[in-house]
Amino acid sequence: MPTHRVYLIPGLFGFATLAGYDYFVHLEKAIGSRLADAGVDVKLELVPSLPTASIIARAAEVASAVARSSRSSDDAIHLVGHSSGGLDARLVLSPGSQLPVHEDQLAWRSRVQSLVTLNAPHYGTPLAAYFSTVSGTRLLYALSLLTVTGLSLGKLPLAALAAAVSAVRAVDGGLGLDIQLIDDLTEGVLRFVGERGRNEIRAFLRHMQRDQAGIVQLMPEVLELFNSAVSDRPGVRYGCVASSAPPPKPRLVLGAAVSPLAALQLALYTTLYGVASRADRRYPYAVPDAQQARALSAGLRREIGPDKVDGVVPTLSMLWGELIWCGAADHLDVVGHFGDEERPRSHVDWLRSGAQFSRRDFAAMADGLCAFLLRG
Repeated sequence: MPTHRVYLIPGLFGFATLAGYDYFVHLEKAIGSRLADAGVDVKLELVPSLPTASIIARAAEVASAVARSSRSSDDAIHLVGHSSGGLDARLVLSPGSQLPVHEDQLAWRSRVQSLVTLNAPHYGTPLAAYFSTVSGTRLLYALSLLTVTGLSLGKLPLAALAAAVSAVRAVDGGLGLDIQLIDDLTEGVLRFVGERGRNEIRAFLRHMQRDQAGIVQLMPEVLELFNSAVSDRPGVRYGCVASSAPPPKPRLVLGAAVSPLAALQLALYTTLYGVASRADRRYPYAVPDAQQARALSAGLRREIGPDKVDGVVPTLSMLWGELIWCGAADHLDVVGHFGDEERPRSHVDWLRSGAQFSRRDFAAMADGLCAFLLRG
């Protein structure tokens, strides 16, 4: 039997490992155990990422990572990309793609059997334009800092939350966050992380500040051009996971009758959801085909329009290929970063959306994903 190599590709602001934390740890366990139980010789590989670099630069990283680790002509290759990682994978597989790598580093493409994208912005997201503004860039920086630190520690200490809350104030009629005192916020949060972790997170954030080409490329008007130029590879099965999260509840005042963590998360989620749900009719998202429409209806049990999002990406922008699973979940839930109500608690949440995503939902999604990988 061939070895099935599954490559996990992070999206923008994502990573393989950082400050001792494995971003895909839950997906690794879920996929690895299911394929092993099916009698498959499986190897899971994490693709290193440039957090906000261009899709071309990130696709080149994918090409190099797969070429380094999959040298046997008998290997069956599967790509799983979260968020913009799905776009990186589509580009590297496209027959006409021109990447800054040697042709030898693309020879493995003939062995790819499937590509699964998780909540990928195939038709773009309105958040891309917002993140390119001064206010949006500050929000993005703070969100990345707190997410990376919170995941690596398992939680954020109260003192770090207090520093973060004091650095965040609501502006623009409840639809914007102006992040002040970025340096103070960074040091105030990172002092709770070990020295090695601090250095890795600082390097991650510096790279994000230096190169943000990938953010601009997620605008719907840019993805329109991307989709016209990037074609699917013949012989590869394309599947997707899509979700929708509930609209935010009425805004609460920071520091009022809620915890500092709940207040900060509410403010961040309200801003993200409000911007992401502003669809531009000039650049429409996907029109579901019959299979996708049935799956959306069964999974979400409500009508899905262009204003429905996972907090970051519009639901209809996530459709590419067969719809493997859909349900109520936010952008980080689908990779295992959700509120864990069971004990012992093994999942850490940061983007709390009220989607009520659970271990059972994650297991159902993983079942569908693995069944698609092995369909052959």
